[in-house]
Parts: sequence; C-alpha cells; structure tokens
Amino acid sequence: MTTAVNTKPVKIGMMSFAHGHAYSYLHALHNNPGVTVVGVYDEDTARGQSAAEQNKTQFLSAEALLAQDLDGVIICSENAKHRPMVEMAAGKVSHILCEKTIYTSMADAQAMIDICAKTNTKLQIAFPVRFAPTIQALKQTLDNGELGKVFAVQATNHGSMPGGWFIDKALAGGGAVLDHTVHVIDVLRWFWGTEVTEVYAEIGDSLLHPGLGIDDAGLLSFKLANGIYGTLDTSWSRLASYTTWGDVKIEITAENGLVFVDSLKQHLAVSSEQVGKTRWQGWGSNMDQGLINDFIGMIREDRAPSITGEDGLRAMEVALAAYRSAETGKPVQLPLG
Repeated sequence: MTTAVNTKPVKIGMMSFAHGHAYSYLHALHNNPGVTVVGVYDEDTARGQSAAEQNKTQFLSAEALLAQDLDGVIICSENAKHRPMVEMAAGKVSHILCEKTIYTSMADAQAMIDICAKTNTKLQIAFPVRFAPTIQALKQTLDNGELGKVFAVQATNHGSMPGGWFIDKALAGGGAVLDHTVHVIDVLRWFWGTEVTEVYAEIGDSLLHPGLGIDDAGLLSFKLANGIYGTLDTSWSRLASYTTWGDVKIEITAENGLVFVDSLKQHLAVSSEQVGKTRWQGWGSNMDQGLINDFIGMIREDRAPSITGEDGLRAMEVALAAYRSAETGKPVQLPLG
C-alpha cells in the first residue's frame, strides 16, 4: 500500500539572495510538487532581477511580494538585515524560514522571536546540518542509548573564506567563529536537549588571511549542562578551490566506544583534465533539500517549527560568548548577562 504524497498548494516568496544558500533553497523548492515560488525581492535590484529571470518568476518590492497572499517567505539576507525583514513579513505571512545566523545580537534576535509570537507567525531557522543522514543516524544512536554515558565531543567546521558581506562586521556580526559555530552548537543542543553552560575560546583575527580585518579561525572549549565536555575547531582555512562550504565533523567519546561522523561525506572524488582539478560529485541526500522539505511540511501540516527562533538564539549565544572569552582571556558563563 502506497502513502499519498501531500501536494497541497503552497505559495512561497524569496527575500534577498545575499546568502548563497538562497539559490540552493530555491532549487529545493522547485523539487517540491505543489510549491510555487511567487516572486523574489532583493535590495540589490540586479541580483534580484537575475534570480527572478533565471527561475521564471517576478521581481517585486518587499511590500508587493508580501501582498501576494503567501504561505511563507524564505529570508537569505545579510545577518544584520534579518530583523527588519522578519519584522516586515511577520503577520503578513504565517511562516518564515530565516537563514542562520539568526542575527548579530541577543536583543535583536529576541525581538525577532517576540514579533513572530505576537503576530502568530511561525519562525524557523535554517540549520540544514540537522538533515544530513549521518547526523540523523548519530542522533538515533544517542537516543537509543547505544553509546552509554557520553564523556566528550570533538567537532570541526572549516570552510573557505567567503568574502563579501561575510567579512563586514557591521553586516555579519562576526567572522568564522560566528559563521561556523552556530551549525555545530545547534546540532549538539539537538542531540541532548541541553544548553552550553561555559565557553573558553581563543580566536585569530586575520590569522589565515592577512589584512582580512575579522576573525578567520577559532578554537572553542565548552561544557554542556549534562556534564559533557566539548571542543570546536572553526575556521575559514580551506582554499578557495575547496569542494564544498565546510566540513562539519563530530567525534563522540563514550562509555561504549567512539563514534565519528562526517556530515558531508556523500560524494565521489572525480579527477578530470576537462575540469582541471579534482572535484566532488555529490550523491544521495541533500541537506538543504531536507531543510526545505521540512519547512514546506510544517506549512502543509500546520505544525510547529522543528528548528525554532529560540534554537537560533541559543546557538548564536555560544558564538557571542566565545568572542567575549577571547577578549577577556577567561571562561564565560552562559546564559549571557
């Protein structure tokens, strides 16, 4: 007996293509039967018009887009523009998917959460790593108690230096530490349903890219409320030619053994003179597709977000605590005062 696929019509608008993930999300939307991308808004007119033309949809002002009786919007602007866009959309649409990092400060992130609660708008934060099969398998292993007592976790998230607004502190809020810490911390919070209580960090400003003017490397040591200790090596240490955006890897040391997962391992290495360099050809699942499927499912099933604004705020809080620790040279207690 086959299960019917829910293809209830869903109307989505895209707000900003400043973040590269917007293009991946748009592709994922097109893979969902019954989903219509009604239009695109972008402060950068040329960028927005190009995205609209490529996807055979209309380029609109923010006001006009939000007047289209949408079911939801996906916001992929610079971090510092998340709040104004969420405030524009809240109450005019019932569902918002906002790119990470949720914002650049605790107060503004909380304001985003509050306006969505006040207007009965469901706010989801874009943490696609939760939808990587290896990460989901590890989550199931932990939930089943197969590892016994967990003692420590070691994680990495390395990537190439993205340039553009990512290295403008006013727009990004921070460099590699903010950009990459939130992915890993969100996953760890999801694994154990617990919070980070203490962070110590050492952070390098322009360490790998002289003259960059923002942090491009950091090493965090932290403690979770359930007693697990962890480390996170986060950086923009990959060359521009590196084959993907990062390398989220997690190693867990526990009573019954050690487990190592690589969230981006689903690929073949292809060497070709036609291409000019070795590249990765992905196969199997797509975590961005998983995130978008989940968001569309939330709309169709009228359920709560699987990744909430609070999740976004708490992941960001750990990164902000890391910056404070690096400035003072001392461990920082959470929650931040």
